Amino acid sequence: MKSVFAAAAVVGAVADFDAWKAEYGKVYNGVEEDHARANWEANDALIAEHNAQDLGSELGHNLFSDLNIQEFSSIYLGLKQPEEKYSGAARLGTHEWDGSPLADSLDWTTKGAVTPMKDQGQCGSCWSFSTTGSLEGAWQLASGQLTPMSEQQFVDCDHNGDQGCNGGLMDNAFGYAKNQAICSEASYPYKGKGGSCQQSSCSAVIPKGGVTGFTDVKQSEQALMSALNQQPVSIAVEANLPAFQMYRSGIISGLCGAMLDHGILAVGYGEQGGKKYWKVKNSWGTSWGTAGYGLLLRGKGGKGECGILKQASYPVVSASVNV
Repeated sequence: MKSVFAAAAVVGAVADFDAWKAEYGKVYNGVEEDHARANWEANDALIAEHNAQDLGSELGHNLFSDLNIQEFSSIYLGLKQPEEKYSGAARLGTHEWDGSPLADSLDWTTKGAVTPMKDQGQCGSCWSFSTTGSLEGAWQLASGQLTPMSEQQFVDCDHNGDQGCNGGLMDNAFGYAKNQAICSEASYPYKGKGGSCQQSSCSAVIPKGGVTGFTDVKQSEQALMSALNQQPVSIAVEANLPAFQMYRSGIISGLCGAMLDHGILAVGYGEQGGKKYWKVKNSWGTSWGTAGYGLLLRGKGGKGECGILKQASYPVVSASVNV
């Protein structure tokens, strides 16, 4: 009887794997499929184990279920840490909380300062999506216009210490943006791979000189809340863990450290079920998290949950520049 139950479990897992393949349009050759199935089944067991522990967050299958954590990290994580903190002319200083009142909660996605969810694909360009996300928010607040901006421009053209699909850093990208017009996504669409720079033929959203620099955020809960009271903020987190790869909903808590490897966007904060959280926008499409958004524990102090407090920054823009 035991072998019958075991066989039934394997058949069920294969059936679920096949349904998952159909849902996400996955196609493999024979050897690839065996490897993908083994990863999927390992992730399926991990999801069940995590969800049975009532840890405050729920995992679930998504586009990345056929990858082990090493494969996932090598493809989707692309934050490059500098040997020294950026000290160029584009850096305008450090944002600190001045003691002024802070909103109990806020969400820039409901205030018209966040563009629809994007997908970086199999390219380590997370840094460019975090950069455009904060630029889009800052420009909307300055000009009243919310326009998706081009990640591909940064991937192809920004060599200010950034390396396209091989990784980059948001502060470097803000330094690049200070000296360039920033293209619309529509005129310079994302390809998920590097190419030759085409910015000279794109339509500019932010004119040259419209980005005046960037400001780092002091490593504290109050400082990040204060910065978010102004605008969406670029952040970095540690995402090289299955609890992040397979995240579905709830508040991630105590499941990752602060070895930063992924750039995303903080879009707000609040409280849910008695737990305080930061709300973040990822760049892995809508199958990750809740339609691409996630919640990280707020109130942890130190470097913050998954290192969210460690390397926050935001661009400063001016809409008074003539196009």
